[in-house]
Amino acid sequence: MVNLPKLQYISDGYTWEEQWNNISTALDAGVQWIQLRWKNAEYQQIYQLAERVKHLCEQYNAILIINDYPEIAQQINATGVHLGLKDMPILQAKKLLHPNQWIGGTANTLNDVLQRIQEQVTYIGLGPLRFTTTKKNLSPVLGFEGFKKIISTLPLSYPPIYAIGGITEKDIPSLLETGVYGIAISSAINKAVNKSTYIQQLNQLLYETIKNC
Repeated sequence: MVNLPKLQYISDGYTWEEQWNNISTALDAGVQWIQLRWKNAEYQQIYQLAERVKHLCEQYNAILIINDYPEIAQQINATGVHLGLKDMPILQAKKLLHPNQWIGGTANTLNDVLQRIQEQVTYIGLGPLRFTTTKKNLSPVLGFEGFKKIISTLPLSYPPIYAIGGITEKDIPSLLETGVYGIAISSAINKAVNKSTYIQQLNQLLYETIKNC
């Protein structure tokens, strides 16, 4: 199994400049995994941003996952792609990508998770934990009990599961207790006054809490 970082930053921003500033600031503050997510932008805009972010991630030795666009991930040789429940099917994306590229898949229910396991994704983004303004057409909120119920039902072997949806540092201990591997986060990092300190705090909670379990 690939040894994945426990913290993933999902980019946010309505314009090219907002996306770039948020991503470059997150990398400079210590994030090691970027998921480039830019909804409602034109393909060429996303491609140009992804190309530039790829070079930046190389400077920081960081992971780059492209949300929704396997073609872009393949063309710029990003680390991989993340696909939602209504995006291109995982098996179709695998035909486009290089064998060593990652594929992450969103899940909201137990059946979704079992489907992602069957599809042999690299990791699963499960959620949302709670309501978030970052994502439109939000799936039903799971809460901590929802995470616990789903993960406790899974077979012994499954890909790393990342909690998504309105997560802050206060949620980490409770989420790790449910069995999630890590978190994917956006707004909380964007809003942090001291991003470097905040990211250090997130990583300390993610790694120390699991160590003490």
